[in-house]
Amino acid sequence: LEFYADPTSAYFHSEFDPTRRTILYCASGGRAALAAETLTRLGYTRVTYLRGGLQAWVETGYGVDPLP
Repeated sequence: LEFYADPTSAYFHSEFDPTRRTILYCASGGRAALAAETLTRLGYTRVTYLRGGLQAWVETGYGVDPLP
């Protein structure tokens, strides 16, 4: 993540934008929380994560559309 998200890295991917709102998610929230912390350390100011991940999202009653 650090290589791709750091604008000063030779491996930077333009899909990452430190000024854009970024919401991270994973299955249970742990990896997304760590990734959000990493992006914050890299200077991203509008980053957050889905606490509890997709598991909590579904348990709360929100839907997830399956891939075609």
